[in-house]
Amino acid sequence: MTLANGNSDQVTNNGDVKKPFKIFVGYDPREDLAYEVCRHSILKRSSIPVEITPIVQSDLRKQGLYWRERNRLESTEFSFTRFLTPYLANYDGWAMFVDCDFLYLADIKELTELIDDKYAIMCVHHDYSPKETTKMDGAVQTVYPRKNWSSMVLYNCGHPKNKALTPEVVNTQTGAFLHRFQWLEDDEIGSVPFVWNFLEGHNKVVESDSTMFPKAIHYTRGGPWFEAWKNCEFADLWISEMQCMEKKKLSTS
Repeated sequence: MTLANGNSDQVTNNGDVKKPFKIFVGYDPREDLAYEVCRHSILKRSSIPVEITPIVQSDLRKQGLYWRERNRLESTEFSFTRFLTPYLANYDGWAMFVDCDFLYLADIKELTELIDDKYAIMCVHHDYSPKETTKMDGAVQTVYPRKNWSSMVLYNCGHPKNKALTPEVVNTQTGAFLHRFQWLEDDEIGSVPFVWNFLEGHNKVVESDSTMFPKAIHYTRGGPWFEAWKNCEFADLWISEMQCMEKKKLSTS
């Protein structure tokens, strides 16, 4: 767990104490480097205190919070553990879940400024049908309604509807129920601009329109940490971030 700027709390101008914004990142041992780069990219650009926690399936199993058997369609270890975010945040305040295969190019403060308390969750409302039959390191590519909506979600953890996401529900409900947000009504799902979950290989940059440039790139098909995807779009940005991270580690060691 890491706090940006080294502060556990932030004192506002009127003397109120503002808690760090909680960010839960999906973790898979096969993508440890992706997680580290994602984390680094957030911390590097954040102007507000953030608390970053990896969601590690093996730890959740040890704690008795996750016991679901893995099926062949789960491409990562966080396919279902992501939905424990409100529980892990103690059903309090707003928190974000994000897949580890993201690269942040903008200040997370900009994203938090989009938060609207009338919603139970907020995310990018993708209309996405992948052409590939496999992704990442050969995992099966599946197609379903609201695909990729759950890959980056702002959770209003204290919202009454999100209290339905107990460990029991996350371990027993269907993938359709969880990934399609079926515990919510449609009007309880707020929208976030697509640039905060910019799908590599699907969304396109419009050079003449700065509002179309990604603020967070999602290497949903697979990223440069996999040999098969080392030349994917925006690979240079991810590699540059990795090199920056490694340089920083060397300078502080």
